Order: sequence, then C-alpha cells, then structure tokens
Amino acid sequence: MMLTCMVVDDEPLALELLEKYVRKTPFLELQGAYGSALQAFENLKATPVDLLFCDIQMPELNGIELSRLLPADTRVVFTTAFSNYAVDGFRVNALDYLLKPINYAEFLAAANKALEWFELKKTPKTCSPSDDEGLRSIFVKTEYRRQQIELDKILYIGGLKDYVKIYVEGESHPVLSLMSLKSLEESLPASRFVRVHRSYIVQLSKIKVIERNQIVFGKERIPISENYRQAFFDLLSAHAIIPKE
Repeated sequence: MMLTCMVVDDEPLALELLEKYVRKTPFLELQGAYGSALQAFENLKATPVDLLFCDIQMPELNGIELSRLLPADTRVVFTTAFSNYAVDGFRVNALDYLLKPINYAEFLAAANKALEWFELKKTPKTCSPSDDEGLRSIFVKTEYRRQQIELDKILYIGGLKDYVKIYVEGESHPVLSLMSLKSLEESLPASRFVRVHRSYIVQLSKIKVIERNQIVFGKERIPISENYRQAFFDLLSAHAIIPKE
C-alpha cells in the first residue's frame, strides 16, 4: 500500500530533512514540500493527500490550525521542537508527534504507524454483507482437540505471542489456542469484530462501557491503542449513535 504525503516546515533545513526521509521510505509518495501552512493548505485543497508531516509553530497559520482545515481522510504527524504542544496535537487526532531533532528511525516508526492505520481503515470495507449471516461459529484447536465456539458468545480475544485467548460469555476461563491473532482476525467478520490494540480484538455488540480509552468487560479493561483508535470509533459510530463532545 502506498501513502501520498506532503511535508510542511518553515525551517528550510528541517523541510529538506523531511523530504529526504520521505523519499527514503518505500511506501511514501511525496506530493509536495512547503515552507508555510498557508501554501500547503492551498495545494491540499486541489490535491488532497493521505498523510501530512507538519511543523506546529509557524507564522500566520500554525500546524494545529492547519490540521483542523484538512480533508477528513488526511491524517497528520506533527514535527516540532516544543514538547508542550503534545496535548494539543492529540486533541486533533494526530497519528504521532515527533520531537526535533528527528532521526530516521523515529520518522519510519511514525510512517509505519500511519500505514497500519490506513490498512486497518480499509479492512471493514472488504467485508461482505453476507459474512455475518454465513459464519455463526468457529473451530479452534485447543490441547488435543478442536472446540467449536459460537461467535455470538465471544466477548474479546487476546493475543500472546503464538497463542490467542478467546474470552467467552459464561465461561470462567478463556479458550487457549495455538494460532496468531492476525490469522484469527482474518477469519472473523470485520463488521462485528474489530482490532483495538496490537494484542486485542473485541466484538462490537458486546461493548457496554468505554472509559478513558479502555473498554470495560466486568473487572477487565481492554486498552484502545492510538494506532487503532480512530478506525475503532469510526466503526463504532456506524453501529451506534455517538454524540459529539
């Protein structure tokens, strides 16, 4: 998967470095590099991109203000020399926040986070409407037997290296199976089961309480990680009425 991107920074050396990093990253396609947020905004209106690497403290229009004017499908990674902007950055759903000076390893980690987010966003769209109707249960290998588990009874699934733990309604202990979380995720209807963390999948219909970016199942709390947060809430809003805060 390729991501189109732009870089914005009013410092020429910082802008040149970001350009260099983008060109070095195989899955990023540079659409433009701009020395001001206003200039970038004008070009974004004509040519939207998937990802924007953007400085925050800039004259006339700063990075936070620019992020609020972006197309809905454009995500932001902020780059700045000032750590006090971190909270503001996450309030506008930034995918990441890089503190200058930025090395390539940090840049690549942020780019990979963006790639994961876009890949996750595409997943529900590939789900066929018949998935929910056709698949009612799954068989998983546990110890020396195969056990059938009804999809309607699954609360959530946790990944632990090469194993998964499937938490089922009415069962005091999870079902332990030798398989990867990714392979199980690919077998489940994407319209019903959603990845909320690198180690957790939950069933949307079983969610009763979300508190401080955690899904509450009785005494257990499942974290909603930053990588999956936006896609999770987008999918959740398609199944329930969620008032805007």
